[in-house]
Amino acid sequence: MKTYKLAVIPGDGTGPEVVAEGLKVLRAAAKKFGFEVETTEFPWGGEHYLATGEILPADAAEQLKKFDAVFLGAIGNPKVKPGILEKGILLKLRFELDQYINLRPVKLYPGVETPLANKSIEDIDYVVVRENTGGIYTGIGGNSQQGTKDEVAIQSMVYNYAQVERCCRFAFEEARKRHTKENPWRGLSDEDKKAGYIAQVTLCGKTNVLTYVFGLWERVFYEVAKDYPDVKTAYCHVDATCMWMVKNPEWFDVIVTCNIFGDIITDLGAMTQGGMGIAAGGNINPNGVSMFEPIGGSAPKYTGMNVINPLAAVGAAGMMLDFLGEREAAKAIENSVMFVTGQKLKSMAAGKMGYSTTEVGDLVVENL
Repeated sequence: MKTYKLAVIPGDGTGPEVVAEGLKVLRAAAKKFGFEVETTEFPWGGEHYLATGEILPADAAEQLKKFDAVFLGAIGNPKVKPGILEKGILLKLRFELDQYINLRPVKLYPGVETPLANKSIEDIDYVVVRENTGGIYTGIGGNSQQGTKDEVAIQSMVYNYAQVERCCRFAFEEARKRHTKENPWRGLSDEDKKAGYIAQVTLCGKTNVLTYVFGLWERVFYEVAKDYPDVKTAYCHVDATCMWMVKNPEWFDVIVTCNIFGDIITDLGAMTQGGMGIAAGGNINPNGVSMFEPIGGSAPKYTGMNVINPLAAVGAAGMMLDFLGEREAAKAIENSVMFVTGQKLKSMAAGKMGYSTTEVGDLVVENL
């Protein structure tokens, strides 16, 4: 049997609870589809920092490189000043493991309510490819005359050609992965299909104001597109992207964008797909170690109550299997989640699902 070695970082708050359910489903899928998983747990997070003063050991990234993938619960503790854990764990691992893609599916499942009027599961089904290791989050900048009324703060958005090129190329490859000539994206017109298109990639930027950075993004985007004549291209300013994600989400197939814009629009997308309780994501290094996580955060007020929705963590486990090449198992997990949302749960909200956290995990396993 193929054995996958997984690093597990349960993290803070309800992170360990949802990770437990994700691993429960993962092991059930492994048994059903003929592979094995070995897990090694790491204690990194808020409680570890408060107890030891250590955010991450110096060799954390080197330790994680020994694994096939990383499964993360959540990072965030109200006792720790904002930014310490986020920069010291999440950003540090993304940068040091070169997880240069943040991949966020935005998909409405059966039975899940969306705040978008008259939109159905056929309308909300796209992915956002966010550049994950560059841009304004790299911390280039600083403060002068801090604490005075003349204080100046500067933080720069910096990209090079290689960063943009590999992100755009991943987006086009993702579009081809999602669709084939036999199963093209349903948003294409008859004319598009006659032209040979199977998918669409939309660049989300701000070329009218951020002319230097997005001038580069736009040039590289269309250069890369030449290698994918079967993929249609489109462009939206980030503000227009936000509008159309609400008004016409069916216009999108794959969206590619920079770090900060991706961070913002994926949270908007999560709300349209039913909230953070169902949203999963991956921090991807296509040639290295990738990290998968639920999007919703640590939700500390629900810690230990067995009421948090674990489906985002279960979805992240499915994404991890897809990345590892176990696509049949990944699809089975998604199908089971869709059955549970459509036929079992009363709500996606914590404490209102009609089932406990562990019972929801059991339902997914039962219906694999």
